[in-house]
Amino acid sequence: MKRISLNLQILAGCLVGLAAGFWLAGQPASPVVANTLYGAKIVGNLFLDLLRMVLVPLVFTSIVTGVANLRAHDQMHRVWKLTLVFFFATMGIAILIGFGAAHLFRPGDGLQLAMFADATANFQARQMPLPDYIAQFLRGLFQNPFKALAQGEILAIVIVALFLGIALVSGGERYRNIRTLMEELQELCLRIVGWIMHLAPIGLAALLLQLVASQQSALLVSLGHFIVVVTGTTLFHGLIVLPLILWLFTRISPLRFFKGAREALLTAFVTSSSAATLPVTLRCTEQHLHVKKDVANFVVPLGATVNMDGTALYEAAAALFVARLAGIELDIASQIIVFAVAMLGAIGAPGIPSVGMLSMVLVLESVGLPTAAIALLLPIDRLLDTTRTMVNVEGDMVGALIVQKLTTEAER
Repeated sequence: MKRISLNLQILAGCLVGLAAGFWLAGQPASPVVANTLYGAKIVGNLFLDLLRMVLVPLVFTSIVTGVANLRAHDQMHRVWKLTLVFFFATMGIAILIGFGAAHLFRPGDGLQLAMFADATANFQARQMPLPDYIAQFLRGLFQNPFKALAQGEILAIVIVALFLGIALVSGGERYRNIRTLMEELQELCLRIVGWIMHLAPIGLAALLLQLVASQQSALLVSLGHFIVVVTGTTLFHGLIVLPLILWLFTRISPLRFFKGAREALLTAFVTSSSAATLPVTLRCTEQHLHVKKDVANFVVPLGATVNMDGTALYEAAAALFVARLAGIELDIASQIIVFAVAMLGAIGAPGIPSVGMLSMVLVLESVGLPTAAIALLLPIDRLLDTTRTMVNVEGDMVGALIVQKLTTEAER
């Protein structure tokens, strides 16, 4: 008998949670209702705690290995430098577009979820005058690494991981054992994530039951608004921004590019995995778009790991959406933190669907937003993931074309 896929199990769990939540919402107050909500709270919190348990080691090892794998031969120095500049520039543009759309269309505005009341109180307690905030922020960046890891100080962990990754790059083969250890630790973390994801149908059903039982139908309208805003903004980045950047640097027309990239983009849309699409992306980049093999073999695999335009855009917009649901308006300083964490969180993150949820938890935790909001985001994640993965893969191919053009001009 064929086993039901995890995606279908998660969908079924979400539908059960929604149905049970709507049923409970229509029932009069009783011990049965109260006990059901209490049980759902315990199960939902257990699922979130399991995710938090693996979040810190996964983020740390992913960033260390992602930076450490940026090694290159001397003749490839210009290629990888241009590649990184392009990747970070386009991800930065994507995040700004995500912020802009969230501020312009304001999904979630006027709907404050009672379930997030504790997070709102904790967030407000952390507010302080801007000079004090900046001073505390800078002090928080550089901490004892063991303290940061033990207390889950996300930004400090990212900084330590960046320093360690850069040290591994500069040390070369001398530190290959440490690099191998970090890669194996990352694989172990991903294995544990796989185990936790088997509990996702039950955990998400419990979280959704709590949300729906205590909220009105306006929540679903707001969620639909968010889906439209994120999908439209992601398509804008993929159909307008990236082709415009490509034309400005290479004079390659969007029609010619999409014709050559069509197979990879369709595969990315269907699989929602830039890693699974990688063989097709390489073939399209080399054979259809005529990028040299050495450039394509460096830029495209690195992009499948590091370059996540669509994901970064989604996480920026989602952070503002969740903040509004919690009755919070993120200030400029908090948005800068979201900007940095959304970008750095993409480094080394494997291009597989389930890990995207962990990076979303990372972004929410970095500014004190409620991680229980993933109960709202994960049911729609598969729908949004199709478009954003397609844009992620498109960015890799655009990057390969631009890097080839710039390196070819430099050799003349």
